[in-house]
Amino acid sequence: MKNERKYLSGSLTLLMLAVITLFSSCKKNEEAFSSRKVSFNSDWSFHLNDSIVDKDTIGASTKWRTLNVPHDWSIEGKFDEKSPAGYGGGSLNGGLGWYKKTFKVAAEDSTKVTSITFDGVYKNSEVWVNGHYLGKRPNGYIGFQYQISQYLNYGEKENEIIVKVDNSKQPNSRWYSGSGIFRNVWLETTDKLHVAQWGTYVTTPKVTAEKASVNFETTIQNQNSDSKKAIVTTTIYKEDTKVTSVTQNITIAANANQTLKQSAEVESPILWSDEKPELYTAVTEISLDDKIVDQYKTNFGIRDFKFDLDKGFLLNGKQVKIKGVCMHHDLGPLGSAINTRAIERQLEILKEMGVNGIRTSHNPPAPELLDLCDKMGFIVMDEAFDMWKQSKTKYDYGNDWDRWHKQDLTDQLLRDRNHASIFIWSIGNEIPQQWDESGVKIAKELAAIVRQYDKTRPLTQAMNPPVNMNIDDVTLQFEKKNVQVNPIAASGILDLIGYNYAHQTYEHHKENFPKTPFIATETTSGLETRGYYDNVSDVVKKWPVRWDLKFTDGNPGNTVSAYDQVQAPWGSTHEATWKVIKKHDYLSGMYIWTGFDYIGEPTPYEWPSVSSYFGIVDLAGFPKDVYYMYQSEWTDKTVLHIFPHWNWKAGQTVDVWAYYNKADEVELFLNGKSVGIRSKKGDDLHVMWRIPFQAGTLKAVSRKNGKTVLETEIKTAGNPDNLKLTADRSTIKADGNDLSFVTVDILDANGILAPNANNEINFSLKGNGKIVGVCSGDPVSHESYKGSKHTALNGKCLVIVQSDTKSGRLELTAKANGLKSATIVITTE
Repeated sequence: MKNERKYLSGSLTLLMLAVITLFSSCKKNEEAFSSRKVSFNSDWSFHLNDSIVDKDTIGASTKWRTLNVPHDWSIEGKFDEKSPAGYGGGSLNGGLGWYKKTFKVAAEDSTKVTSITFDGVYKNSEVWVNGHYLGKRPNGYIGFQYQISQYLNYGEKENEIIVKVDNSKQPNSRWYSGSGIFRNVWLETTDKLHVAQWGTYVTTPKVTAEKASVNFETTIQNQNSDSKKAIVTTTIYKEDTKVTSVTQNITIAANANQTLKQSAEVESPILWSDEKPELYTAVTEISLDDKIVDQYKTNFGIRDFKFDLDKGFLLNGKQVKIKGVCMHHDLGPLGSAINTRAIERQLEILKEMGVNGIRTSHNPPAPELLDLCDKMGFIVMDEAFDMWKQSKTKYDYGNDWDRWHKQDLTDQLLRDRNHASIFIWSIGNEIPQQWDESGVKIAKELAAIVRQYDKTRPLTQAMNPPVNMNIDDVTLQFEKKNVQVNPIAASGILDLIGYNYAHQTYEHHKENFPKTPFIATETTSGLETRGYYDNVSDVVKKWPVRWDLKFTDGNPGNTVSAYDQVQAPWGSTHEATWKVIKKHDYLSGMYIWTGFDYIGEPTPYEWPSVSSYFGIVDLAGFPKDVYYMYQSEWTDKTVLHIFPHWNWKAGQTVDVWAYYNKADEVELFLNGKSVGIRSKKGDDLHVMWRIPFQAGTLKAVSRKNGKTVLETEIKTAGNPDNLKLTADRSTIKADGNDLSFVTVDILDANGILAPNANNEINFSLKGNGKIVGVCSGDPVSHESYKGSKHTALNGKCLVIVQSDTKSGRLELTAKANGLKSATIVITTE
């Protein structure tokens, strides 16, 4: 940028001028970025066809309603036992929907390039602008863009965009997919000479504490009818401070693309890590005749990492254990409609537990998730496919494989490869073809595509498992003799051997795969209902149990014990897998199934259950007890967590567990009397007392060298008396998108949580905002997540409030029959 000014004397004047110039430069940069890409989310019209009665058409008599996207119409429907999506799909219907929007484009933009970008539409989307057909995209999880300049009206005449979304053929997913334009939409306007979509690629091939080399590959598009001579400058910033820049002259032919390679060095780089996720920004500017015609911003991180056969995962030379979770894309009561704050809240809850890794199971994630992982410090496994050519459900992506898989994978790589948080590419999850040569052939093809676009990260596949197991044996014994290795694992295609479950085989990894490092792509599959406990005298005499053998007899209301006692037949309890992973350095880490409960796949049950039991955190975002086991193992926080609640029948035998750390022992007191001291032995991760229930106070004291570390109490609650509201944030942005998540606790007269209270709670809101979600975390609840009332589960419920675009005051009130109501104020600004 040129600054022409007269000579000014005086140091104060020069300093003031420098500040003004810097502010002006930053402001112009921000304006350039914002003018290139603007939100296109507001004021859409929507119509849902009846998937059985209506024809595949719209007309003058079609009834529309106005809404903003992202939008998921399935979450607005009723749970349906006969839904073609099945219980795996959450028993919520798909159907066929239409979206349309009118908009104007400024006359001065007629000489520019205008594009419409969708971050994701589920599924089979087709788009028209002013009657011109733009194309179809079956995959609901990958973003896509259409150039629309040639079809637009400029000036005061309006334009119309129509999007058809066909999610009527069910089932097409093994989990809840949602339906509609469920990710963000953008309108992009650029000069005819510009950086292409996903057109930058930043790598850091050499990183030391003293210096980092940074390479840029930038694809420039010239859509002019003549060649252009331009200057391309790439500047690296650390926050608002310029670090370095590189400039190059180019000549680009008419209607051509050109890839430009540039290199720079950063002195004393500030390295990205899971503990300190430091980011840099590369700003690419294209100048013609001393005028900047395009600016493109790319965030990236500088870090050095490797997966080692002996030392596991090394990040910036430090051994780091990947303590990850798998996450589906739905946001609980919000469904699949993306909201940045909702994703951020999930990640905050997981960070508090000690999680440092996310696996995007089993599809390309929303860009906002990756942006947040960059900023918050998560080690991401970015996964592409749940199936290849062979389908898992009748109408899934396997039907589109031949036509679309190359483009979808390529687009995912181009879109995601600059993210500092991504460390692993996964080309598939539990692929049916993994045990034959057709799978090997496809894996080779996919690996070649990955390595064509990114050679900086290792490639894996989530195999179930990479070596044979005797799955019919109750104990899931590993067959140590005559080991049969998964053909893809044996092929040498993969950079990491990805294990789904089979934790009994982990300690034999170096024998079976002496040349390829380890990653546990999916582990555990423990099952719990938050706040529900099977005691030893109630159901079975020996824990843990597999749900398919003993568990399903006698559990009321499709509940599962929250003691970490129940596991899927292919998996383990939470403690069992972590004990193995933590023991050996060469086991680089794991991704647990799952971080949060999700809609659909309600293993071990079918209807009336409609959401999963696998999460360490429930669907509403409330932690289950095992959360604190991980917190005691994975964080530096001082932890002492005892459970269950203390409301039982007089004399009933109750198992009391404690998760703790930073202490030698825990002593338990019942109404002031000691019932024993317990210490963890060997690789124990909890301690336990088996005692008869007596109403009153259960108190635990942890000690180190005889000195008290922590104390915690659980008290017997009386009858439910009142409601308590607690907002995760009492002030939110007045932007029409921001959210406040409000926890509702049902308390007795003394302020103790009533752990068995399941009252129906009614909500009302005053002010410029709305209630957008209600949830208790109950997998069996069929109440709408979009209503204004909901039944609590074991003393807790959640209500989500969204701001309007006007600042002010939101007043949320909760009421329940027989209980004192509660009100909370949320400020929007």
